[in-house]
Amino acid sequence: MERHIATTPFGRRSLTLAHVAAQMAARERAPDLAVNKWKVFDTVRVARHRIGVSDRALSVLNALLSFFPEAELSGDALVVFPSNRELILRANGMAPATLRRHLAQLVDCGLVIRRDSPNGKRYARKAAGGAIAEAFGFDLAPLVVRAGEFAGWAAEVRAHEQAVRRQRERV
Repeated sequence: MERHIATTPFGRRSLTLAHVAAQMAARERAPDLAVNKWKVFDTVRVARHRIGVSDRALSVLNALLSFFPEAELSGDALVVFPSNRELILRANGMAPATLRRHLAQLVDCGLVIRRDSPNGKRYARKAAGGAIAEAFGFDLAPLVVRAGEFAGWAAEVRAHEQAVRRQRERV
């Protein structure tokens, strides 16, 4: 029997089967898998209608990615833990309620996973050596796991746009 303990959302947010599936997929990824965060963001941006994410949610995802220090998303520690105030600043002054709504949309679309602390705050605990031992915030692992899926969708969207462009030139 396989056991999986899903992180439950803090407060009144509901936990759906899609959230649990995203958490399981992120946990089962190969540890040596690495992708460039800006290339993945570009493919998500192109395939945003297929994914079901809005333009404003993409600006929040861009802000979240800017908090990850390296350009490559790899390893086990893919959790970013910015405060809402810092996210608002990096998302160009978005209203707090709008920020929360778009963060929820990113979670619902399976682009990020919430790793909630017992009190609902985002922070990290460091080990004796200075490395992060435990982090609570937003896990970017689904971007790594689904990078190939996003690239395929982006290629389909680009091919469709190219076909439409050719048709318009003919007319």
